Amino acid sequence: MTKKRVLTGYRPTGRLTLGHWFGNLLNMREMQDDYEAYYFVADWHALTSDWQDTHAIRQFTEEMVLDWVAAGIDPDRSVIYRQSDVPEVAELTMYLSMVAPMTWLERVPSYKEQREQITDKDLGNVGFFLYPLMQAADIAIVRGDVVPVGEDQLPHLELTREVVRRFNNQYGDLLPEPQALIAKAGARVPGTDGRKMSKSYGNAIYLSETEEETTKKVMGMVTDPARKLKTDPGDPDICPLQQIHKLVGDPAAIAEWDRCCRVAECGCVAHKRALVEDLNEYLRPFREKRIALAAEPGYAWEVLAEGAAKVRPAVEALMGEVRRAMHVDAGRA
Repeated sequence: MTKKRVLTGYRPTGRLTLGHWFGNLLNMREMQDDYEAYYFVADWHALTSDWQDTHAIRQFTEEMVLDWVAAGIDPDRSVIYRQSDVPEVAELTMYLSMVAPMTWLERVPSYKEQREQITDKDLGNVGFFLYPLMQAADIAIVRGDVVPVGEDQLPHLELTREVVRRFNNQYGDLLPEPQALIAKAGARVPGTDGRKMSKSYGNAIYLSETEEETTKKVMGMVTDPARKLKTDPGDPDICPLQQIHKLVGDPAAIAEWDRCCRVAECGCVAHKRALVEDLNEYLRPFREKRIALAAEPGYAWEVLAEGAAKVRPAVEALMGEVRRAMHVDAGRA
């Protein structure tokens, strides 16, 4: 039985965090077993919002590939490639822009939200406005069958489906209409300050940081704000320390930390030390593998080159059909 093709991508905006690990990386690793997995580094998407400062995109691209492979994304089982190594994505984005009404793009919820909330970047550019169309091209260019999305991302995929449907109605049944794969809900990982873990908040624990860096961050974490003294009972349900610990620690030990916190039999400092030990042990295999991969000169770029080579035949075949259908094929009379 032929496996369906799943497609997902990440913008290269920096090293991956513990939030990425439990939010999506574990899902990506599992999907390799059930799908023909296509994972791409969305460097052009990064340009749509970071066009004023692009110097780090290449470095972040390399770091992301190292993080992926160290996390268990296998280049022999998945196709790992860079968006900009498939220039036909830009061409297909242009063709899709011919059939997509502007009002469809204007109604995308995230477009309005980000224009209002992100004030430190100039998002008035056409590239950012066309972001959803490029996503549609990303999916169609490799004939993606399913796309893992959260509930909040469904409008993006529905726009892709509408654009593809309109394109096909005009030029023939050329592009696949992708289906949503409601991603397995990842754990919500709090940051060291109690808010959602985010690089922009400066509260992230990075997968590739040293054990010493992790130790320093964990020992400085906030805990239950109502627990001022060791003799004060705590509430593990709202404590960031406990929320992270239950993701990486032994369930029996976590249950004991839960109990003793509620009756003030143990202190937060002791709990932090226990989390440091368990978290560093949990991440050690990933970190050791990542260090070994980074020691191989050019490894990440070799992975991306091999991935691009795997993608190219299907892309060229599809775009040949698209150009002929639109009468822009150079070889057509």
